[in-house]
Amino acid sequence: MRRLIFSVITGAFVVAMAGASCGPATAVPDAHVSPSSAESMVVSQAPHSQAQPSASPALPAVRTLVIGMRGPDVKQLQQRLATLHYFPGPIDGAFGQYTQEAVWAFQEVQGMPVTGQVGAATRRALAQPHAPAVLVPRGGALRVEISLGRRVLVLYRAGRGALISHGSTGGGYYYCSPGGGCGYAVTPTGNFKTTVYMPGWINVPLGTMYNSVFFIRRSYAIHGEIYVPLAPVSHGCVRIPMDIAQFFHKLVTTPGTPVYIRH
Repeated sequence: MRRLIFSVITGAFVVAMAGASCGPATAVPDAHVSPSSAESMVVSQAPHSQAQPSASPALPAVRTLVIGMRGPDVKQLQQRLATLHYFPGPIDGAFGQYTQEAVWAFQEVQGMPVTGQVGAATRRALAQPHAPAVLVPRGGALRVEISLGRRVLVLYRAGRGALISHGSTGGGYYYCSPGGGCGYAVTPTGNFKTTVYMPGWINVPLGTMYNSVFFIRRSYAIHGEIYVPLAPVSHGCVRIPMDIAQFFHKLVTTPGTPVYIRH
């Protein structure tokens, strides 16, 4: 119902694609997401990033930052996250959904309790962060690594981490497709490669997906979604935040970029 309302109001265009299979059930129009300089920021940072992030003075421990807050300390947080390649959306001093998802990703990589809030412990970690654990050291200069356990996607360019994102994968529940067939919602582990990119919103038997980069035929994809919770809830695809989905497909080569998925 929400997808229908959005389409009527904004004229958002959803393309039906046969053969693609997994995805969410809600959609929003492209105009609700502003990538601004996201792609150029990631590309320009990638060649200069280090295997181990550099230290930075801790953020002033004035208040615990949570979603909905605004101020120069929020902007400083966003700048630090962006420096570490956790894309927080626009660096505007407003703690919104995209900044919260970037904080989730940071806390997931650090092995901290994932709260989405930035208190004393997270500030200390931001000052002395750990780089994401490398899953496939010789996996290629350009590659994507996905940790199901940590719920993290890392994009490597020139052999160095260039983008780190929170993700939601298969929820493990049993489901039946409206088009027939039942199974468990599992994201497969293994070594794959990107196969095809389908831009914009596409209809699939289980819902809709945005800017989908498929890595197993046209069955499993990394795609944008407005609902990317902490829990794994997808039918098997890898959901990423909408702001990152706006430019993620431009940072990989399709077909052919290795995609490694591990527990």
